[in-house]
Amino acid sequence: MRFFHLSDLHIGLKLMNRDLREDQEYILRQIIRLAEEKKPDAVVIAGDIYDKAVPSAEAVEVFDRFIDGLTAALPGASVMLISGNHDSGPRLNCFRNVLSRQNVHMIGMPPQTEDEYIEKIVLQDIYGEVNFYLLPFVRPSMVKQIVGTDEDGNNLSYNETVHRLIRREEIDVFQRNVLVSHQFYLPAGEKAEDVERMDSEIRTVGNIDEVSADILDWFDYAALGHIHKPMKVRGDCRRYCGTPLACSVSEAGQEKGVILVEMGEKGAVKTEVLPLKPLRQVRVIRGSLEEALGQACGDYVTVILTDRSEISAPDMQDRLRSAFPYLLEIRREGPRKTDYRGEILPETARDPFELCCAFLQSVDARGDVDEEGKKILRQVINAVQEVSEG
Repeated sequence: MRFFHLSDLHIGLKLMNRDLREDQEYILRQIIRLAEEKKPDAVVIAGDIYDKAVPSAEAVEVFDRFIDGLTAALPGASVMLISGNHDSGPRLNCFRNVLSRQNVHMIGMPPQTEDEYIEKIVLQDIYGEVNFYLLPFVRPSMVKQIVGTDEDGNNLSYNETVHRLIRREEIDVFQRNVLVSHQFYLPAGEKAEDVERMDSEIRTVGNIDEVSADILDWFDYAALGHIHKPMKVRGDCRRYCGTPLACSVSEAGQEKGVILVEMGEKGAVKTEVLPLKPLRQVRVIRGSLEEALGQACGDYVTVILTDRSEISAPDMQDRLRSAFPYLLEIRREGPRKTDYRGEILPETARDPFELCCAFLQSVDARGDVDEEGKKILRQVINAVQEVSEG
């Protein structure tokens, strides 16, 4: 059994003010060509199909052509995908039963009632059955009817919620099982704050969405989505594939790819990363104005100028835009710390929790916010984030 592991397509994304449609179509066609070459038995997409819960008509059109191309390249293969935190689960769930008859399993919602379970797709090969468990992005409030609440009637943590959801499944550990999930699984022995996150990811205050990765040991392979940098959580077989295309400047220089998973008999799993080459790279160029101009290219570029002398801002911007037609932003390092980014500067902000604490400290002479106050503050901020996400 061979299948592709993809995630975080973020169709419709803009890189700062740059429309990435051409770049996304280019990389999706590359994935289709890899499918034609490698002939996997299935393609798994672990969430964040779109960049927004209500995608534009153009984004839907791009995704439609991608699925059409995949199914044409792999007649008889299964395409399995789940919703991520950027997607609208109910929208992605539309026509779920109709599509499943065409071997396209688009699962937007997790189980929400006692008689519902995680969607399971069973495929066959010479060694028997392979069970794919398709678990869309889960917030505790979405599934509290089946996982319960704490003794005070509050929602459970993300960690306890996901563990309870998976434990209620009758998973035969003697068969081969694959989990497809879009959550923040914390690698063994690491702290959430030590895991490198990309600027394009949505993060919760205090990392309350972290889930212990020990539950992944129930599966022979875990195809994970949500983290944009390729990352192994528990060895080669429980991992994030990352985005197929850089979604932020923080991903500059990352090697992107599709993971080809090959499952033999029980316990025999091999993985291979199939490289993807973008239409345009995301690059950061640092140096003097003249040094930067000497590296003119057609990539997406952030320029960080190190000149210590005065530079004519209009002239400098014109010259850089001429050298870099896909310029993202201009920054200036040096004693003056002058900001030349103007209208192409992306918004940057501290963590909302830190900002609120700093504000409260500035208006309260008693000093730091106590632990109870911090707990309440986190609950309020996360409630606001959940509402804004969907």
